Amino acid sequence: MPHGLGFLRTAISPAAATTERAAILGHRDAAKHDYGGEAHDSSISAASALSSSSSGQRSLPQELDPGVQIELTAAVAGVVPDDSFTVEQAVNALGFGKFQIRLSFITGLCWMADSMEMMILSILAPALHCEWGLSQWRQAFMTTMVFMGMMISAPFWGNFSDKYGRKMGLLIAAWLLFYYGILSSTAPTYIWLILLRSLVGFAIGCIPQSVTLYAEFLPQAQRARCVILLDCFWALGACLEVLLAIYVMPVWGWRSFLAISSFPVFIYCLICFWMPESARFHAASGQSDKALSTLKKIADQNGKSMLLGRLIVDDGHGYSSWRRGRFSDLLMPDLKWTSFLLWFIWFTCAFCYYGVVLMTTELFQVPSEQLCGAIDKMESESCSVQCKSLNHSDYIDLLWTTLAEFPGIFFTIMIIEKVGRKQTMAIELVVFAFTLSMLFVCYPGRTFLTALLFTARGAVSGVFQAAYVYTPEVYPTSLRAVGVGTCSGAARFGAMVTPFVAQVLLRTSLALATGTYAVLALLAAVACILLPIETHGRKLDG
Repeated sequence: MPHGLGFLRTAISPAAATTERAAILGHRDAAKHDYGGEAHDSSISAASALSSSSSGQRSLPQELDPGVQIELTAAVAGVVPDDSFTVEQAVNALGFGKFQIRLSFITGLCWMADSMEMMILSILAPALHCEWGLSQWRQAFMTTMVFMGMMISAPFWGNFSDKYGRKMGLLIAAWLLFYYGILSSTAPTYIWLILLRSLVGFAIGCIPQSVTLYAEFLPQAQRARCVILLDCFWALGACLEVLLAIYVMPVWGWRSFLAISSFPVFIYCLICFWMPESARFHAASGQSDKALSTLKKIADQNGKSMLLGRLIVDDGHGYSSWRRGRFSDLLMPDLKWTSFLLWFIWFTCAFCYYGVVLMTTELFQVPSEQLCGAIDKMESESCSVQCKSLNHSDYIDLLWTTLAEFPGIFFTIMIIEKVGRKQTMAIELVVFAFTLSMLFVCYPGRTFLTALLFTARGAVSGVFQAAYVYTPEVYPTSLRAVGVGTCSGAARFGAMVTPFVAQVLLRTSLALATGTYAVLALLAAVACILLPIETHGRKLDG
């Protein structure tokens, strides 16, 4: 026992130490609650009185609670209380168990709904191209407007989640996503469809906050692996959407296809009420009682004993003094360079990922012998000349390229803990650039094209997974949601631009389109290496 607390050796027995400490903390917290600032001021005065007398003749005011007197005596002696713990320590101590498994399925369903809405974009365009006679520019504009809604809303939802909670933002966004998804299936005109799909994009902008909430409940040892495995739900959602297209589109058309695709998010809306709010958010926002309640639920469900002591907010960088959810704090000197690089990485990642998704359906509509140089000079706006709906064989090939998400997941899991987050993203970006560059070489047959698109999609999806691990780890709790939100906004901007390359420029020059993606991917790989912080083995701040 430290010398400053030696007088407690005879006053308090070791067996009663824990009980006495709990009583002390309860008295002190009650005093703060009942008297507000007065308790704090009187404590400071008492501490000053005690420290001004080295002989110990002056004593603490008798009107103070005895527990407060003992705490102040220890504080003056220079002793740091050892009966406190942070959310990080609690989550690590309680481990991975039933609570995290249940949360994985809840968060995964949200992620699957997002994936299905994204796959709609590549499947819907050819159908509308034939039914409404949409030009390539109008198809690209429709896709762009969806991503514009995401780009605008991502920082908004990040700010909202840092101020009012991750769960609240996800719950509101999920109901909006379901509502506008159903309305989209009833759109009478192209303009109405553009408006409604933009509102769908606005709701989707909050989905990345599910990863923020999920990561904040994961022990450090399992965090990277679990966040990456969460992408299995994304891959399942994408595959499910292709299967729906195979059986629904030829029989009932695109309207029924849109309506049925909205039901997974409806299920998520119903179970979202049972999703817990982040204990880190509660602790960082001064709601320690709610944070403790959530941690006790984790302990009960995981079959572990709850930590004893007082919950504190541990923010090693001092971010807790900043206003929660403020965008300008992302540009503070020690975060500015990281934020700029991450925005570019996320922009490029989404630009390339959705570029491959959209290119796949475009290339599958073109005969193999036309894949060299200029793909197709379709200047006519006649639907009868340009229209080619995706057939069963096209959907099967699309399903094969979608399955590339799973090898990307396992490859990322295999290397991310060995080489780190930064190097993992850089390696996969280089693989993507090299693979896509192979489209410069003209080989006949659909098999070679499918294999290249399979590899490219697997690599770039791995970058996305690693970025979702790295970003929540590099930002503190008070800025985590807005940090992920702004990165998601940058990604949505990349996705907003990519249709004009994958659906318009591709029709003019395959080499120019694929070269654009390859060059940006290599630049993003350099940006990954330049990131100043490697978060492998680093605890979440706050």
